[in-house]
Amino acid sequence: RLLGDSIGANMMLVGAALQLGLLPLSIASVEKGVRLNGVAVDMNLTALRLGRWAVADPAALAAIAGAEGDADAPKEQFSTTDIAEDRRQHLITYQNAAYAERYMAMVSEAESAERRAGLESCGFSEAVARYAYKIMAYKDEYEVARLYTDGEFLRRLNEEFEGDFKLQFHMAPPLVAPKDGSTGVLQKMTFGPWMMAALRVLAKLRGLRGTPFDPFGRTQERRAERALIDSYESMVTELSSLLSSDNAERVTALAAYPETIRGYGHVKEANLKAAAEKRDSTLDELRNVPAPVGGRVAQAG
Repeated sequence: RLLGDSIGANMMLVGAALQLGLLPLSIASVEKGVRLNGVAVDMNLTALRLGRWAVADPAALAAIAGAEGDADAPKEQFSTTDIAEDRRQHLITYQNAAYAERYMAMVSEAESAERRAGLESCGFSEAVARYAYKIMAYKDEYEVARLYTDGEFLRRLNEEFEGDFKLQFHMAPPLVAPKDGSTGVLQKMTFGPWMMAALRVLAKLRGLRGTPFDPFGRTQERRAERALIDSYESMVTELSSLLSSDNAERVTALAAYPETIRGYGHVKEANLKAAAEKRDSTLDELRNVPAPVGGRVAQAG
């Protein structure tokens, strides 16, 4: 709202940290660094000052932003249908129409379960619409290549920089990157401008994703990502059969469990393991709740 670009949030956080005394730097030195960097100077200086203001007088800043100091101010609402259609289009671009229809089948199953239970507004299908997409659109080598070469990345570069500039890519390709001797974590390598041409070729090969011919598909991370889609799909089917007015809140929360699966490589692996353990525990609890009998929960005698 304040800057017209979400990237400004980064410098706002720096400003907030400065105002709180959490960074061992002076405000003047950080502002000088922004000017010396020479990239979007006005926006970054404004963001830095807004971040300081957010600490000094958050109510005033919220009023300027249009929230009038109310953290619970109404936000723009989108229906499950709106969300699902948006994600469907993205998945067609990400992979193909068949992949997008697999996603839509999960959303439809959740919507049908809500109608059967008379719980159309419980949020279950919306959670499925959001988080089935999250796990299906994982950012692998093909997607990184597509995002670099679809035109948007270069457009934004040309908006930020003037004259000639040279691109360097810092990446850790799983097939060639060396591993840290002690941790086993892939180390990033530096590639020159020629990498853009290679990325254009790679983006066109996304149809290989998940097939026996996928050169990246045998890595542990990619296998785990595909397995996550399968397990989420099975979970949606089971949750759809369990959904009731008594457990709607827990079922909806469980459908949103991929929210905590973030990062890449070893970071994502750790988050995935923790999320899966919590998922399995909650699902076992839902399975073991006695079925209602005559309007009351049956109890063991």
